[in-house]
Amino acid sequence: GRARMSLQEVAFDITLGRLTGLRAGNPHGQKVLALHGWLDNAASFVPLADHLAGIQLVAPDLPGHGRSAHLAPGAEYTSGVAVNAVLDIADALGWETFSLLGHSMGAGIASLMAAAVPHRVKRLVVIEALGGLAETVERTADRWREAIAAARALPGKRLRVFADLAAPVRARMQANQLSEAAARLLVERGVRPVEGGFVWSSDPRLTLPTPQRLDEAQLAALVAGIGCPTTVVYADPPQPYFPEPLRSRRASLLPDGQLHVIAGTHHLHMEDPARVAMLIGPFLRA
Repeated sequence: GRARMSLQEVAFDITLGRLTGLRAGNPHGQKVLALHGWLDNAASFVPLADHLAGIQLVAPDLPGHGRSAHLAPGAEYTSGVAVNAVLDIADALGWETFSLLGHSMGAGIASLMAAAVPHRVKRLVVIEALGGLAETVERTADRWREAIAAARALPGKRLRVFADLAAPVRARMQANQLSEAAARLLVERGVRPVEGGFVWSSDPRLTLPTPQRLDEAQLAALVAGIGCPTTVVYADPPQPYFPEPLRSRRASLLPDGQLHVIAGTHHLHMEDPARVAMLIGPFLRA
């Protein structure tokens, strides 16, 4: 088979604490920041890195994920926190401009960044999301009630301890239709050892619902504000929370976008990396 890309551990001491991640590829290649999905981590991009020759890839563990720092007690995880953390990483790398590659939640964060700092983002690749998840205006009060109730209840919950990695690997396989190999990559970077076994390393606060989400009109305006060349990759069948025709309509709002839909599961970049790389590699290298 092909030579595996050597992935190096990296760490960045930024405002909110130490963020970790993986770095791969050609130090002279096009600069790409890769943002993983919710409750995933930098290992999400390990299979794809092998197929993205000539690209300089940095995949951080987003705040509260993988091996990265959790936010201070009382702080809240928001999209703005994530965007600023990723920009802090770009600054630490000395990357004035760069491209973005995002999967799922990471694609939502990358969409926000492309709209928010257009002078810094050269190209955007989003896999399995674009813009982020919408909420209806009618659900505003319900959403606040649910979010605050969940936040008040969280401190009373105990972390589940797994005797070994078999159970968490199985849990990820079931939750995301993942192969064992892909689930194991995410789990090995997503747990930490404790007395009696392992616990998830991600911050439990990441499981809390956000009190506020943009509505569809706001997200449409956001996507329409992404000026850089953008490639969108969706898996078929669609995820229930991002159904057709909504997701295709979102993609059609991009000023400079191209859409690819290929058969696969939500983590298609892990399960079918060669095919995904064929669609996005030339675009990112351009």
